[in-house]
Parts: sequence; structure tokens; C-alpha cells
Amino acid sequence: MTEDNKYISISEVNEYIKSIIDNDIFLNRVYLRGEISNFKNHTRGHLYFTLKDDASRINAVMFYNNARNLQFVPEDGMNVLIKGRISTYPASGSYQIYVEEMQLDGIGNLYIEYEKLKEKLFKEGLFNKEHKKPIPRFPERIGVITADTGAAVRDIMSTIKRRYPLCEVILFPSLVQGVEAAPNIVKQIGVADNYNCDILIVGRGGGSIEDLWAFNEEIVARAIYNAKTPIISAVGHEPDFTIADFVADLRAPTPTGAAEMAVPTVMDINNLLEQYKIRLNKNIKNLVNTKFIELYNLRNSFVLKNPMSLYEIKEQKLDKLMDNLNRNIMNILNIKTHELEINKNKIKLVSPDSIIIKEENRLKNSIIYLNNLVDKMLINHNHHLESLINTLKLVNPLNILSNGYSLVRKNDKVIKSIQELKENDEVNIKLYEGEFISIVKEIK
Repeated sequence: MTEDNKYISISEVNEYIKSIIDNDIFLNRVYLRGEISNFKNHTRGHLYFTLKDDASRINAVMFYNNARNLQFVPEDGMNVLIKGRISTYPASGSYQIYVEEMQLDGIGNLYIEYEKLKEKLFKEGLFNKEHKKPIPRFPERIGVITADTGAAVRDIMSTIKRRYPLCEVILFPSLVQGVEAAPNIVKQIGVADNYNCDILIVGRGGGSIEDLWAFNEEIVARAIYNAKTPIISAVGHEPDFTIADFVADLRAPTPTGAAEMAVPTVMDINNLLEQYKIRLNKNIKNLVNTKFIELYNLRNSFVLKNPMSLYEIKEQKLDKLMDNLNRNIMNILNIKTHELEINKNKIKLVSPDSIIIKEENRLKNSIIYLNNLVDKMLINHNHHLESLINTLKLVNPLNILSNGYSLVRKNDKVIKSIQELKENDEVNIKLYEGEFISIVKEIK
């Protein structure tokens, strides 16, 4: 045997190992329990994944002719029971289990029930945001539905007392684990819902999926959905969600987190009050500034400084009304005169005395009517003019002087207080009729 003949190919080694494994009776029928990871569903229907436990893992493949008989859809994280055979894949030199049958382990069955209920309630709209009730910002009374012993209730109570001692907390003790837990939780939700609480915290501490299963029951989900009081779910299993978490108005990762979400801190309240104070002061300043501007505009308005302008405007308006009235009167007179001429011509043609008398009377009546109409209009306009003149007289500052008052000015500035003057100042004093200059002397 030459030196070269002692070397063999990798394929020959892998095939030899495969033949040994394939002829091992123990490896031809293997039953394994483990968790699915790195799951891949090939387009041809074959399933590829890794089966693992706490310490080891093995590659697995399930061909289409076996996979089509599965009663569930495999996913990462599922715990399964597998029947198959161990062999190698010569191309890579790795060994793997060829799966013939696969079923869910006990926990996996719970997961399937969880997914079915989750899909059912989702389709019914129990998870929709529009059904979520708002959580009051400053609750006065909080109901807690959990076991009366354990860390969960202590954490909730201590957190609320520390953060917001003004709030009253009422415990509604309930079973949170076991067969009777779900009905008990539903009962306590009904009791607490009629206690005038602002918020209900429903939950427990962490645990396995079996321990938390009461919060995945349909009756608990519907009780939370139908409650009038806003509910915060507080199931202490932070990585995962229970059905109660999806239905509740707010989900907290832990009981302590639920208490923190339910109440503010004293610092939060102080900050809020400070913000209200700042906003209130700002609004008051804006209102005062606005009123000062309005007052300034009124003091400096053209009408108050020039009251005669209002009278002049009314005078011009009255002149226009009088002109329009005269034009209308002349138009009416011209029309009637024209009608009279026409009627006269008609009378001349037939010359009946009765018609002439009738038309003359009619003309007289028309003239009387027009004269009366003109008199009434002139009287009304004169009354209106007198009213405007009286109004102007009331607001005319000169009328105040006619009552014996005087206007004192220094350097064209109106003097309102003796504090604005000193001895020997020259002041201008305006009376109702005339004005004069005076020297200020101190009264001793």
C-alpha cells in the first residue's frame, strides 16, 4: 500500500459515518422533547428548524409528506414532542433528526388556545383603541384586584402611598391562580365596578404560563371589557402579553408599574400647578394690556378730541336729505303739473264743467297733501337735528366751563394735581369766556 492510497475523501468518511448511524437500531426510532427555534417553512413545503433544550440543540427537518399531516402551524418558541430518526447529511457532514411525527407539548397546547382566543376577541373589536377608557389624571379612589398576600399587593399599596398619599386604595382580594381564579377575578371586577372607584388595577406577580392562565380566560377578558371603570392590567410577566393586557384600558408590565401609571407624584402636581400659575399670569397680563390699548385708543379717538366733527357730519347728511327731499318734491310737482296739463287738454276737448271742478279739487287736495308731507318731513328732520345738537352739547367739554369750572395748563399740559406745580410757575387758566395767565403762590 503506497503512501497516497492511505488517504480517503471527505465524502467517503461522511458516507461511512452515515452507514453506521443508519444501521443503529436505537437511532432509527427516537422520541425527543424540545423547543422550536430558527424555524423556516420552505417554499416546497419542507420544514427546517432547530430543536433545543436548556443545554443542547439538534438540527431537524420534516419533509412535506409528513408535514402536511400536522394539526398546527409550527412557530419559534413552541414546545413540541417529536418522533423521528437520526441520520447525517453527507454534504455538510452534520447529523440531524428527520421528523416523522410532531405534536405540541402541554404548554404548546395552551399557547394554541391563547392564539385562538386572541384572534377571536380581536375580530370582535375588544382590543380596539376607540373602546379604551381614559385613565383619570388625579384619581381619588383606586380599587386593586389581586391576591391579598404576596409581593404584588405590597408593591402596589406602597407605591401609591409613596407617590400620591391623597388617594384612597381599596383592596378586593381575589384568587389569581388555579381553576377558581378566573371566576373569582370576574366576581371582584363586578363588585369593584360599583364602588365609585376612579381606576381598577387588576393583576398579579410573575409566573409560568400555567400560573398566569386565569388572565388568558375569555370570561376575564369580557369582564374587563364590560367594566364601567377604567382598568389597568398589571400581570407581572413583562416580556409576554396576556389576553387581559390587550383588553384593558392600559397595560402595565408589572404591578409596581401599574401603580406608577395610576397616580402622579407630588412633584408632578407641583409642576402642573406652577404651569397653571405661569399661564394664568400670562393671560391676565395679556388681558390688561389689551384693555390699556383699548383705553388709549378711546382717549385719543378723533371724535372725542373733535366733537364738532360729529355735528358737521350730521349737518352734511341733513343737507343731502334736504336736497333729496326737494328733488323728490319737484319731481312730484312736475309729474302732477304734467298730468294737470294733460287733463286740462282733455277737458278743453269735452269741456264738461263737472270734470273741471273735479280735477281742480283733485289738484287742490294733491297740493295740500304735498304741503303736509313736506311739513312732516321738515319737522322730523328738525327734531332729529335738535337731538344731535343736544347730544353734542352734552359731550362738549366747553359746557363744563360754563358751570364755573376752569382748565389749568402749564406748557400746554393739563394740570391734574397740585403736585405738578411749584411756586412762581406761570399757568394758563381758561374760563368759559376768555383765558388769562396766573403766577402760582404757595398758600401759607
